[in-house]
Amino acid sequence: MGIVKISEQMHENLRVAGNALSRSINAQAEHWMRVGMLTEMHPDLDYREICQLLIRAELAGGLDIALAATGQLEKPKASATGKH
Repeated sequence: MGIVKISEQMHENLRVAGNALSRSINAQAEHWMRVGMLTEMHPDLDYREICQLLIRAELAGGLDIALAATGQLEKPKASATGKH
């Protein structure tokens, strides 16, 4: 585990969002980092699809950047209606 320095404003944003979503400050920061990382790797996915990837990663043992970067985390499939 390491130390990450962030601004006072970001710390306050994390505190507010964490309280609203029943997460610790650290858990909220980690959530935002995971979402941001996957968004950069998969810019074609929306937030709901990113959350689905996170759930599948958790079921597979946790988010591994190597698997995410190589596309081994399966992206959500489009349904017959064209929606995910």
